Amino acid sequence: HVQLVESGGGLVQAGGSLRLSCSASGRTFGSYAMGWFRQAPGPDREFVASIRWSGSSTDYADSGKGRFTISRDNAKSTVYLQMNSLTPEDTAVYYCAGRLTREAHTSAREYYYWGQGTQVTVSS
Repeated sequence: HVQLVESGGGLVQAGGSLRLSCSASGRTFGSYAMGWFRQAPGPDREFVASIRWSGSSTDYADSGKGRFTISRDNAKSTVYLQMNSLTPEDTAVYYCAGRLTREAHTSAREYYYWGQGTQVTVSS
């Protein structure tokens, strides 16, 4: 069983930066692909970024390309999301998620483990 705990959210002005962290319990963290998703008020959870188990490959939603960077440190069982040039449209609850495979995916339905989420609010 894997538990995921996000941190690093908060209130930031437009144009600012935040770094989200997701710490995982369990000794097999390095075997899982990881992803970040976000959910604004509403039913849909939106893909933000994903990273392969080794960190050798990453993928981003168009909304975050050039502004967001996902990375991982398997020795620390932690995945990060560096967010720069934030806009009010980035306001959401951000979730990290883990797949049961080494390859990443953009669909939330492909992820098995989920954190509790961390709120990111960007003021204009």
